[in-house]
Amino acid sequence: MQIQDVFSRYGAELKRVEEEMEFHLRSEVAIIPEIVTHLLGSGGKRFRPLLLLISADLFGYQGRRCHTLSAVLEFIHTASLFHDDVIDKAESRRGKVSANNIWGNAAVVLVGDFLYSKAYQLMAEDGSMEIMHLISTTSNVMSEGEVFQLIKCGEVNLTEEDYLKIIEKKTAILISAACALGGYLGGAEVHQIEALKQFGLRLGSAFQMTDDTLDYVAREEDFGKVIGKDLNEGKMTLPLIYTLKRCTPEERKFIETALAERRTREMPAGDILTLISRYDGITDALNQAETLIDEGRTFLAGLPEGPAKEALFAVSEFVLNRDL
Repeated sequence: MQIQDVFSRYGAELKRVEEEMEFHLRSEVAIIPEIVTHLLGSGGKRFRPLLLLISADLFGYQGRRCHTLSAVLEFIHTASLFHDDVIDKAESRRGKVSANNIWGNAAVVLVGDFLYSKAYQLMAEDGSMEIMHLISTTSNVMSEGEVFQLIKCGEVNLTEEDYLKIIEKKTAILISAACALGGYLGGAEVHQIEALKQFGLRLGSAFQMTDDTLDYVAREEDFGKVIGKDLNEGKMTLPLIYTLKRCTPEERKFIETALAERRTREMPAGDILTLISRYDGITDALNQAETLIDEGRTFLAGLPEGPAKEALFAVSEFVLNRDL
């Protein structure tokens, strides 16, 4: 099964997720849906809802709760993007002017808060304490990841361990929750839900690793964000971490100076990319992502066979090969 087959299989359900989100974004304060739609309507493959739908299908569930809880995931994810863009002073998001550059930081932060509260309102209406506990824990971990990344921003001595902690808390944990939610909805056994969590955790970490690598090598029109954005913001990602461990003292000093002066001088991104390529930073980061995907797939071994399981394998393959 290819990723196109996956989207074809779940296309109708994803359309219902879109309708569910649109319904719950209605507000008498017109600027709220206007700001949210600016981001939600600018692309994105609804990766987290897709994983929820597949995981629920794995255990034979297809129903309204899938759509509502998928909206919960997208609202939490979108809120985190809004807050990210304010913190990073982002100028663009998914190829468009970022919301904070149009409506200002205050409005965007408050709309992010609206999305968080709407997500919790929908979970309360769903009524499952297991799901409420899973998502509230997930949101708390994501917030920890945001703070941890903030204090580590521009730190050239960031370890690979710290980097993995950041991406697990910021990105992988919500993807893990998406997989687990599908299991809950399908009535999966505890060990099966745990297997989905572990698969999602590794899939999510690999997703962020490939995203960070695309920041150096993708075409901007394919990637949907400014190439070199992470570098300009002083974010230490795996290709750069590997390079700093392997390069000469003179080359390391060059990179350190560029990062320290990034707010006052143009970042020599081309020269740094040359160093990253010389020391196999990109290749080894992608190899690490592949290792995580392989680990994640082992957790699928005891889960029900069929098209849904094939779809999970196809999604994991897509994560490794998207737009490279």
